[in-house]
Amino acid sequence: MTTLHCYLSYRDAPAALDWLARAFGFETTMRFDDDHGGVMHAEARLGDAAILLFSDDGAGYTRPEPRAEANGQGIYLAVDTKAEVDAVWERAVAAGATAVLKPESTDWGNYRCRVRDPEGYEWTFGIHRPGEPAGEW
Repeated sequence: MTTLHCYLSYRDAPAALDWLARAFGFETTMRFDDDHGGVMHAEARLGDAAILLFSDDGAGYTRPEPRAEANGQGIYLAVDTKAEVDAVWERAVAAGATAVLKPESTDWGNYRCRVRDPEGYEWTFGIHRPGEPAGEW
């Protein structure tokens, strides 16, 4: 069995963990703080999705710059219903996310939305499940 997880560096990882909980519903499942008020390693879960994150600690990691409304890369999370896409959109925008794509249907059968978090990472929520044959969506 193979699973895929992403890891993200945040300039303010403690604030990012709080924001991810408010905006998307992530639950922190593991957290090791460093000696400078940051996070050495943390893990957060939303349903079957899990991410890893840590404090940038002055390393100056770059974020992709937006081109037009999007930056061309980000995290995609599949949910079960259009209502869930709409609900996460509302929560995220209320929590201060930057709107990238309002909830919409695509030509390939997805219903999705996209927002940018306070540190510039893009998050897409949609009903399409990548890797499944098109006839089974």
